[in-house]
Amino acid sequence: MDSLIGTYECKVDAKGRLMMPAALKKQLSPVLQEGFVLRRSVFQKCLELYPLNEWQALMQKVNKLNKFKKKNNDFIRRFTAGVKMVEVDVNGRLLIPKDLTVFASISKNIVVASAINIVEIWDKDLYEQAISDAALDFADLAEEVMGQDDDYGIS
Repeated sequence: MDSLIGTYECKVDAKGRLMMPAALKKQLSPVLQEGFVLRRSVFQKCLELYPLNEWQALMQKVNKLNKFKKKNNDFIRRFTAGVKMVEVDVNGRLLIPKDLTVFASISKNIVVASAINIVEIWDKDLYEQAISDAALDFADLAEEVMGQDDDYGIS
């Protein structure tokens, strides 16, 4: 999969179901039938939705870690904590499991945002706060991450 595009404001119903935005569902159509993996984010209080093939590619890298090193074992355990297989149903809805809803403080209003090859699912207020907080030092961050060499072709 190349990269996904878009940020969408959505609602979650009382049962924790998210109606996938049509534009995002169209981008994901080649992998919709395979299913997805939903997990806690490492750095933010949001959820990450991985198409199954992207998750499997990531797990191939994780599987190369030496499991006889405590640090690696601890990382694997924490990285995969709360991981769930999820599917988009025939009506285009994705059920967010209760434990993950609680972790991400998801209530009714959410933001579904592309993050290259995965999708982040945020409580709307937390998303707005994270974007606002990041705006303060984004120029410095952009220079540090992307400004080190000219191989990116971004101007």
